[in-house]
Amino acid sequence: MKTKNLKLYYEDLYSEETPLIFSDGTNVYNELKKEYISHDKGYFIYGPSGVGKTYFINHQKVKNWIDGDVLWEAAKAFPNGDWWNWSGEEIDTIERRADVITEQAKKQGFWIIGASCVNIIPDAIVIPDFETHLKYIKHRETYNYDGGIKSDDLDKIKRNREYFSRFAKDGVPIFKSVDEAVYYIENQKDN
Repeated sequence: MKTKNLKLYYEDLYSEETPLIFSDGTNVYNELKKEYISHDKGYFIYGPSGVGKTYFINHQKVKNWIDGDVLWEAAKAFPNGDWWNWSGEEIDTIERRADVITEQAKKQGFWIIGASCVNIIPDAIVIPDFETHLKYIKHRETYNYDGGIKSDDLDKIKRNREYFSRFAKDGVPIFKSVDEAVYYIENQKDN
């Protein structure tokens, strides 16, 4: 997935063997602010692969919401390759890096929609009913596959849905669509 103004591309991501360090992210966040609106308060909507996150991002009239993949790739939290198919331990390591970036981006006032999270408690979760979710995954595979879960792995889809629901115990609301979650966030009193 390419970013537009950031001049950072998927092909520029590090290999999984590259040892990483923390660095000043001011330039990356400033570039993101040229394309996406930065708000007084940041939010994070969390949803598994295939629920319509990218579709929503690509069809918003005003760029209030940033695709988490764009953010995490720009910050190089993601390695090159199809890491989402690696072992659970490797995925958790990568997603903990994404947690750090999500936390920082929220402090910068970004509204993020994404599928990578281990410990950050999201502000909303999107999980459509199973049949709708499967229909979206199949549509993406046919017309615009850019990674993520595939429709032939029903067990993995079910496990992902359960995993993504884990924050409900913390009081995080679950919505059936990205539009519903966005409406909820955008109508919070403290925006």
